[in-house]
Amino acid sequence: MADQEVPAEVGISAREAEVLAALGDHLTNAEIGARLTISIRTVESHVSSLLRKLQVANRRALAVVAATTRPALGTQPVRATTVAAVLPSRLTPFVGRVAERAALTEALGRRRLVTAVGPGGVGKTRLALSVAGEMTDRFADGVSYVDLVPVTDTSMIAPAIADALGIGESQGHSATDHVLGRLADRETLLVLDNCEHVADGVVLLLEQLLAGSPRLTVLATSRARLLVPFEWVFPVPGLSVEADDGGLGDAVELFAGRAAAGGRPPMPEDTKRIAAICRGLDGMALAIELAAARFPSLGLDGLEAGLADRLRLLAGGARIDDRHRSVRSTLDWSYALLAEPVQAVLRRVSVFAGPFTAAAAATVAGWPPVPAGAVPTILAELAEQSLLVAIVGPGGTRYRVWETIRQYGVDRLEEAGEAVEAFSRHLSWCLEESAALVAREPVDAWRAGFDEVVDELRGALAWAAGNDRYRPEAYRLAIGLAELSFTRGMPGESQRRYEQAAGLAADDLAAADALRGAAGAAESRHVGTEALQLRRCAADAALRAGDRAGAAGDLARNAVLIYRAPGLMATTPAVGEVEALVTEGWALAGSDLAAQARLLTAEAFNGAIDDPATVEFIERALTLARRIGDPLIENAALDQLTAVQLARGQVRAAAASALRRTELLASMPVTAVAGLEFFDSFGMAAECAVATGDLPAARRLAERLRDLPFHAEEGHLATVQLLLVTALAGDWDETITLAERFREGWERAGRPRAGNLSGGAYAAATVHGLRGDDDARAAWLDIFDALMTPGRLRTDVTFGDFFDALLLLHCGQAEEATQVLDTSPEQSTHLYAEWRPWYAALWAEAAVLSGHEDVAARLQRARVAADGNPIVIAIVDRAAALHTGGRDGLSTAAAALQDAGCRYQWARTLVFIGGEQRARGESVLAAMGATPMAWSPE
Repeated sequence: MADQEVPAEVGISAREAEVLAALGDHLTNAEIGARLTISIRTVESHVSSLLRKLQVANRRALAVVAATTRPALGTQPVRATTVAAVLPSRLTPFVGRVAERAALTEALGRRRLVTAVGPGGVGKTRLALSVAGEMTDRFADGVSYVDLVPVTDTSMIAPAIADALGIGESQGHSATDHVLGRLADRETLLVLDNCEHVADGVVLLLEQLLAGSPRLTVLATSRARLLVPFEWVFPVPGLSVEADDGGLGDAVELFAGRAAAGGRPPMPEDTKRIAAICRGLDGMALAIELAAARFPSLGLDGLEAGLADRLRLLAGGARIDDRHRSVRSTLDWSYALLAEPVQAVLRRVSVFAGPFTAAAAATVAGWPPVPAGAVPTILAELAEQSLLVAIVGPGGTRYRVWETIRQYGVDRLEEAGEAVEAFSRHLSWCLEESAALVAREPVDAWRAGFDEVVDELRGALAWAAGNDRYRPEAYRLAIGLAELSFTRGMPGESQRRYEQAAGLAADDLAAADALRGAAGAAESRHVGTEALQLRRCAADAALRAGDRAGAAGDLARNAVLIYRAPGLMATTPAVGEVEALVTEGWALAGSDLAAQARLLTAEAFNGAIDDPATVEFIERALTLARRIGDPLIENAALDQLTAVQLARGQVRAAAASALRRTELLASMPVTAVAGLEFFDSFGMAAECAVATGDLPAARRLAERLRDLPFHAEEGHLATVQLLLVTALAGDWDETITLAERFREGWERAGRPRAGNLSGGAYAAATVHGLRGDDDARAAWLDIFDALMTPGRLRTDVTFGDFFDALLLLHCGQAEEATQVLDTSPEQSTHLYAEWRPWYAALWAEAAVLSGHEDVAARLQRARVAADGNPIVIAIVDRAAALHTGGRDGLSTAAAALQDAGCRYQWARTLVFIGGEQRARGESVLAAMGATPMAWSPE
């Protein structure tokens, strides 16, 4: 037989190769033991293994194999290059982690000790084995794997490594000596898996091995780093839920693969829900595998419901390594390694829902058996053990508990009988944090502080609300969270928290106050029907408490809301409802001046806009409001005064009244109770600025409305006025951007009916029409229809007629524009009278361009309606110049429009002028995205 190598696929170890060579020399077991410094029993074990692996019958056959292999086998030990690395076989495919594998491979190419660190179940072992298997060819003497889980005594670490290397026992030499001797001159990758429970012993041994074996590289896995200077730490994160390119992440791929292996592959439409489940499991590989294994029997509905009790959900069948039978088993392993005070801190900080500071943890967890002042050190230790995540930010270090570990900690808290103490301490801490935030100004730092603790406040409130003993604390926390969430821009949550507080209140008086807050939050969200219901409940609670005047004020505010803000109503209130509310209110008001002022304001809103009695009611309400120093009542009365002035064509006076409203609110905090006044005041002031032709002022006021804190997450409420202003000014790119924010916010809010927001939708539709995008215009007109309260007709809306005519005139359809503008400006005495000057301008222009018979009269009447509006005056002057053919009049109008910041109308006037100016105007319109303007002078 020719000389040959032992086939690599046989998989004999380096020690077995040495024994085989000795058998070729016909040595006895005793002689082999003496040569290799191992015991006779170990020799016998290796011989048995060789008989099995080489599939020969006896010792003589082994000697023949040894003799017929290449001479190097003779009397020299066979190097590991002649044998394959022995790594645990994968039972399931390894999924993803492309970036982590590449980074870990690179680290092992540059560092001699790399520790893959992460919590139990994150996938450290599988990542290490995957990388080790790919690196076999890079190490001349192979790769060896040692699982340290069975090792419970640090003195047994070296024997475990020796066994993996195929080194047996011998008298007079320790296992450490044998390992040092074997690895001294070899180029090997040694994988030490699960080092956390014997870390001290591993550190001592590795220092000797790495010092004595210059070509040795070690890859360790551990739940905590080894804390030696020559260590390179490689944090193993949870599996990604989304890929960098926006596709499926490793977590979703792992779930899908394991679920398919279980006989039920998920459907493509399940991807988003699977991603949410994986995200809820923090990307923990073991948890995802166990969840996927339950998918065939539970489905996604069952898994989603089971996440609330994931430790029971995420359990599998029996495993060789029982730590991986369930997530609980994995965490039990980690928990058992901790000292008692460390265990106590881990279970107690599980009451935190989000990241927390060391100071907060000390308040909640710092009681026996935790030594005084020890919590910060223990938190650092838990982070080292991968049981907490340390988050370093500008405000310092915060700690986060993975959700699965948090649930485990809560279970342990219950077992220890500490749950009530820990949760009550957490509740007290949350009350202090809430009170401190309420007392601070709403600046950026305040918002960041709120965002850091809001989950804690919610969690503490949920716990306290479920315990009668802590009901007063729950009420206080609900009120605080309601106030804070409103200021933070979450009026929906604010409303819910006020309602929750009403249910927790100790008496009807406190419940009434909470319900008023809820009603105000509903108004700020523009869900007027809910506001009416909540304030009616507040009135009923006030009556039960004996507060008749307070109930009267609530009824009056409902009466005002019905007439003042019909656009907030999803349905039209019943006929006679306002009168019934006012009558009931007067019967309860008595001598209370605040109640009387509110009822007088309700009478004013209920009266006809042109009835002298309406102004009388307003003046009486203003007198009482000023006497008692109530700016909110004064503000509401001024709102109706502004409407009366607009209806009378007194645009300048209306603008002054509207501006006075904003001044009244300047020093007031933005609360839920006052939210509607802030929105309406800035909105009305912006509309009045538009009515007077002051577009820069209108923009400033619209931006103040946009920046109201409760609009942070309500894009449709924040942008409505800016949509109108930018559309008129010709800033159409901005209009389109704002329109998208409006649509997204409105859809996110559930597409509520809100007719008072419809002007913004109509403006967006018109800009799309002017740009020639008829499909987008139609879509926005559909949004307009969806916003309007049923029963309110589009023909009542002057701004709609104005925008329709604007588009028709741009397209050269003057006759059609005249038909749209079939109502004289003087008849526009309804809710949208602030648009009368703009309407009048196009009413006159359409008459000129269509050759209407009463052009001169229309021009004169339009000038009267303009009331000092420079933009409207310029458009009317332009129409007059077109009628008479006066080129100088057109140039004067163009200059006035440019000065007023009305870009579209300025460019339109340049086209009318003709010649070089026409080319300039067409260039400006093209830059705005407008279709070519239809204009052919005779």
